[in-house]
Amino acid sequence: MDLKPAENVVVEKPHCAIPQCIRAGLFPLLYSLLIAALVLNCHGTERKVHIVYMGERPRGDFSAASMHHSMLETVLGSISSAKESLIYSYGRSFNGFAAKLSDEEVERISEMEGVISVIPNRILKLHTTRSWDFMGFSQGKLGPSQEGRVIIGLLDTGIWPESESFDDEGMSAPPAKWKGTCQGANFTCNNKIIGARYYNSLNQYDVIDIKSPRDSEGHGTHTSSTAAGREVPGASYLGLAEGIARGGVPNARIAVYKVCWSFGCSSTDIMAAFDDAIADGVDVISVSLGDDWASAYFIDPIAIGAFHAMRHGILTSTSAGNTGPYPYTVSNSAPWLLTVAASTIDRKFVAKAALGNGKIYSGLSINSFELNGTSYPLIWGGDAANYSAGANSDISRYCIPGYMNSYKVAGKMVFCETLWDGSGILLANGVGAIMADSSITDVAFNYPLPATQISKEDVSSYKFYFSNPIATILVGETWKDVMAPCIASFSPRGPHPITLDILKPDLTAPGVDILASWSPLAPPSIYWEDSRSVKFNIVSGTSVSCPHATSAAAYVKAAHPDWSAAAIKSALMTTAYIMDSRKHRDLEFAYGSGHINPLQAVEPGLVYDASEADYTNFLCKQGYNSTTVRWITGSNSSVCNSSEPGRAWDLNYPTFALAVEDGQPVEGVFTRTVTNVGTPNSSYILNMYMPSMVSVTVEPPVLSFSAIGEKRSFTVKVNGPKLMQQPIMSGAITWKDGVHVVRSPLIVFNIPPGAANSSHGIPWKTTKFDGPSMYHKNGILGRN
Repeated sequence: MDLKPAENVVVEKPHCAIPQCIRAGLFPLLYSLLIAALVLNCHGTERKVHIVYMGERPRGDFSAASMHHSMLETVLGSISSAKESLIYSYGRSFNGFAAKLSDEEVERISEMEGVISVIPNRILKLHTTRSWDFMGFSQGKLGPSQEGRVIIGLLDTGIWPESESFDDEGMSAPPAKWKGTCQGANFTCNNKIIGARYYNSLNQYDVIDIKSPRDSEGHGTHTSSTAAGREVPGASYLGLAEGIARGGVPNARIAVYKVCWSFGCSSTDIMAAFDDAIADGVDVISVSLGDDWASAYFIDPIAIGAFHAMRHGILTSTSAGNTGPYPYTVSNSAPWLLTVAASTIDRKFVAKAALGNGKIYSGLSINSFELNGTSYPLIWGGDAANYSAGANSDISRYCIPGYMNSYKVAGKMVFCETLWDGSGILLANGVGAIMADSSITDVAFNYPLPATQISKEDVSSYKFYFSNPIATILVGETWKDVMAPCIASFSPRGPHPITLDILKPDLTAPGVDILASWSPLAPPSIYWEDSRSVKFNIVSGTSVSCPHATSAAAYVKAAHPDWSAAAIKSALMTTAYIMDSRKHRDLEFAYGSGHINPLQAVEPGLVYDASEADYTNFLCKQGYNSTTVRWITGSNSSVCNSSEPGRAWDLNYPTFALAVEDGQPVEGVFTRTVTNVGTPNSSYILNMYMPSMVSVTVEPPVLSFSAIGEKRSFTVKVNGPKLMQQPIMSGAITWKDGVHVVRSPLIVFNIPPGAANSSHGIPWKTTKFDGPSMYHKNGILGRN
């Protein structure tokens, strides 16, 4: 990732789709981090980009730019300095601005009236023909006019407007509520893409970047078409996965907010996009980007922006990250966000390697190259070391670019002992690559040359090399995956890294090997220099699962335009398909409530609703006080009546999570309130399951309603013996009225001593306030 250290921003690895993460590589990132750290230490007085957060937008006539310019003029001492410093004025949906400030100026401006917090800019990253059919959503039951009233706002890399997926034939004019605009040269909106904006506060552009909402990376085009693309018959990736490509709500409108570039996604731009999207009138926001790790809510630009969106009834759907399968790795974890894991569909891509000794090995690969069965000499990468470049067989066996001997590789098939992007063989004029790697067994990649990934257990280098050393790679096939859906290995796992009492991720959606539209300017494979151009591509990541959930949320919003963000989220979670626990030792830590079921979500029966006041109360129990809670809410009306930290068991969340410290008994009391959105006269009877080790009592066991909108509360008491080193135990509380099934997982799990009372989760994963200090009126948090 080509970060520009001269700007001296706080660098966080920006959620890419999996191929983009591989293309980015580790070494450029480490180099950039090192340079950024050196610059930070050497130039403490250099002005750096910060977000000055001022909370709610004042009522009545209000000139944000004038107010912010005046504040900067006071601190910086001149009109010209203020003008040069100011980057954004946030004033359409909330109040604040982005500006270049030195550490001393940050400290001074943090003391000014109305300033809630000053947050250093950070760089975040970008975390089909089959997926909708797989989940039983081949066609929605809502008409085009209902879908057409819903606007999906996507914060991403932009969009390729000429794609067939965004054709507006037969679509009416945008809804009257729409207040957005179409920005940038050489970019035209229509009745499908009704708005497009772009943001680049750092003013950094690589040669591949386009100064408009136009997408040159492919990511934003892929997510947009997954969420709301029109039907495109005959779509495929160079002949593979051919079929009708479409989004979940093909008649919904799309509003594009380009916040991500070749260097990543700046937090100042993300805040500006949220400010605009809320004021423009979007109904759902989709964010397939974020940190690799969860951040404290008050310094997380996505959490803050989404809180304001929630206040306006807008649900923000987010990717959970790609750092699995390790525990405590879920990002975008604020409870007002919909956090989406990634799972497989019933299709996988396979390319066979046929050897001269008659053996055929099936490997994962999206291989579009046709060699017509021609075999080529096969060589082991370790026998093709580029000694002039300082390589030896221990290096060249991995087929790393620059370390291969082109004299030996040219015209040959090469066996490599790890998974790579194929560029090492391509640049050495090789024909193809057979890669042995068992670290990734559930995701296929596309390469710039014939290639496939076989298992290390299948074969050794000696078997390849000494038995008639010739081979070929057959063109890719699509196989039915009877084990689907399974959570992807890269999908992050819980427990929640900050708030142990909240189960994250919330649910899962298709995120492996998904075909959708692509920018023709973006490389089609995981090799950045691949010059081929495609209209559709197959990629994986929670970046891909997120727009599936976004689309499901938009579908529910179309059916129920007056529902709150929390009600829509609840409907998606309580109606989710139950995942097969036998395939997932992490259970709900991997898949949350289950797999999205859009058709059922429009008729959930009951919903767990939550308001701004509920989330404020939750934050108060997380150790925030009346001052610090406003760092997130931005509202002077946000008050913590008690400063005593507490458990989050009374947040009206659609799941139940009980963290028990090692050696302590199982004890927890949850309170919940459900709202009837089903039939007026109905009674819901409790159905409950929990392992026998734990006792669960629910009162009352029957919930009776006489009207739509009526609310009923219940209490869940969980008790059990002392637990030590107990893996997650999984159960469920389900309410049934004979028509609707309202299911909420209940989990019990062990945590280290002392973790339950930590406001930042488990002790060794305490959220860090990295980079330049975050300044508040009551002092300084973090470290320099």
